[in-house]
Parts: sequence; structure tokens; C-alpha cells
Amino acid sequence: MSLPHAILTALLERPSSGLELTRRFDKSIGYFWSATHQQIYRELGRLEREGLIRALPSEKPTRGRRKEYEVLPAGGDELARWAAEPQDPRTVRDPLLLKLRAAAVVGGVGLEEELRRHLALHRAQLAEYDAIERRDFPPAPDRAREDRLRHIVLRAGIELETFWTTWLTEALDELAGAPEEAGPAGAAAP
Repeated sequence: MSLPHAILTALLERPSSGLELTRRFDKSIGYFWSATHQQIYRELGRLEREGLIRALPSEKPTRGRRKEYEVLPAGGDELARWAAEPQDPRTVRDPLLLKLRAAAVVGGVGLEEELRRHLALHRAQLAEYDAIERRDFPPAPDRAREDRLRHIVLRAGIELETFWTTWLTEALDELAGAPEEAGPAGAAAP
């Protein structure tokens, strides 16, 4: 996924200013595709230059007002093209996993503390996702397809956080019974 497609998605859901997009990213899309305020504004300018979005006309003077953007037909076509394109899974690139691998070679001073910190962060994120699910997706067999798709994305986040909390708990349990020494430098591991 790319930032332009995330922005097109958000703008198709609701025309917004850059500031509103930033806030919406913090509350929804940002859970799985993050972007800074500057990145969003830079991308809005590029999408506008490419004719994929436009600033909505305003009756207020342009100076000091927030520009609201909407998606043009070309932007909708681009998003539909991209959404239909096959996408291969990406390789996991997680610094914590690399730290664990490095600790096997050089030792892991403070490793358990870092694992506990990550566990707390993942538990907090899981609790937040669970609260969103309870609030926004109560059981409803006749839910619209759009809401079903949004719920599926949220469920992916819930399952990922569940995985991390389970895995981190197991890792801490495993390390609690292991000696503090670093493993052999040439030991094979995935």
C-alpha cells in the first residue's frame, strides 16, 4: 500500500482538509498505515498536481482557511485500479525480532525489560481495538458491505495484537527459564 492510495481512500470516504486527514489517520488508517502531517500535505499537493484530487471551492477568502479536498474521477479510477491489483505479502521487518537475533550472538542485557515494554504496548493497542470493535461494530447480521470490510480490517488488527501479546508472553516465559549467557555465535536459527 502507498500513502497516495491511503489518502484517496480517506477522501473518498469523506472530503477533508489536510488537518482533518491527519486526525483521521491517527484514529483509523494510521493503525496500519502511518503518515506524518508533512507527508500528508506533500502527498495532497502531488495528487492535486496529477489531477487525482481537487480543493473544493470555498465561499470564504482563501487566506487563512483550510482547503478541503475531494477525489476526482481520475483519482477514483486510480484507487480502483490499485485495489484490483494483486499484492504479495511483505516480509516482516521488525527491529525487535532483529534485536532478539542479535542477542543470541552478543547477549541480551535488558532484553526481558524490552520484551515486557513491547508486551504492555501491544496489550494497550489490543484493548483499544477491542473498544473500537465494541463501539463501532456491535453484532448485526444485516451490516452493509462497506462496514463489513472496515470490520474485517479491524479484526486483522485485533488478531495481530493477539498474536504479539501471546508471542511476547511465551518469549518471556521461555527466557525466564533460560541461562543469561549468549548462545553460540554460529548457531542456526530462522
